[in-house]
Amino acid sequence: MVRRSLVALAAVLALGAAGCANKVAGGGSADTGNGGAKTTVKIMVGGLNKQIYLPAMLAQRLGFYSEQGLDVQLSDEPAGVDAEDAMLAGQVDAVVGFYDHNIDLQSKGKQTESVVQFSQAPGEVELVRADLADMVRSPADFKGRKLGVTGLGSSTNFLTRYLAVRNGLKVTDITSVAVQAGPTFIAAMEHRQIDAGMTTEPTISALLARNEAKVLIDMRTVDGARTALGGTYPAACLYARSDWVNGHKQTAQKLANAYVKTLRWISTHSAADITDKLPPDYYSGIGKDAYVKALDAGKGMFTTDGVMPEDGPQTVLNVLSAFDTTVQGHQVDLGRTYTTEFVKAAQV
Repeated sequence: MVRRSLVALAAVLALGAAGCANKVAGGGSADTGNGGAKTTVKIMVGGLNKQIYLPAMLAQRLGFYSEQGLDVQLSDEPAGVDAEDAMLAGQVDAVVGFYDHNIDLQSKGKQTESVVQFSQAPGEVELVRADLADMVRSPADFKGRKLGVTGLGSSTNFLTRYLAVRNGLKVTDITSVAVQAGPTFIAAMEHRQIDAGMTTEPTISALLARNEAKVLIDMRTVDGARTALGGTYPAACLYARSDWVNGHKQTAQKLANAYVKTLRWISTHSAADITDKLPPDYYSGIGKDAYVKALDAGKGMFTTDGVMPEDGPQTVLNVLSAFDTTVQGHQVDLGRTYTTEFVKAAQV
């Protein structure tokens, strides 16, 4: 069932959410002249405070949306699959989530595309419960285990299934348990509702600090992702329905301008500088110093220009084809799952 949790966090609605601009280019109308009013864009993020998606909030905190004449309304949905559903239903204009959804959706006859590629690695870690660390040493030991993912049909679920299959298991050998991220993931680990699970920062650091879990597979870096997944794995991105992109090219270009500028800002500033620009609740669970340390180790996953890595889409297709019966046996046109039109024309 499609969740309708579209009420944005108060800290997110920063630029006149109640103004008349909210009626401009809201859900599906084409770009038109608006007499100087800001264009409203609704973007749902698959976990707003996850480090892998921080460009979405950072662009707002740096004033880059406003600079482009955009009133971007960010809303939070912990599971990327639910954000995807909201976008397909027209409840939001675009999603900040994983690129792999675009391949999965095309195989189901739905056309979406990545407009700006935020990262070239998942930024995810497979954690195993500390008391099981001696028994679960690799994905080959997943058989019969309950494995935490953000949601069924989410990118963490995709990756978890692939790791199992790549290590000689069948999808039916494991049980995926939807536990989202943050406090719910931590509680599932602490109460032994899951044996292992895939999550991102700052949840990773929170569990490691409590000695509740150990790192089993680390995909926070490009090299780590290549080792685990067999190649460059483009992950976090801004994606939308292709009909929306084609009907809102001016808005798509403005978003690309804002995000490419944000990605370049990330590449030229320290983890401490970046953290200083984010809301304090982003690191309240682990402390600012731990957040900075984690970001410093992982910020290399972000692209500097928003461009899709050339070898990335094929790696993602290979991963999905290993286990996803929807993708298996279908012709997927990778060139239609992303566009570089807007990032290459970005004015920053």
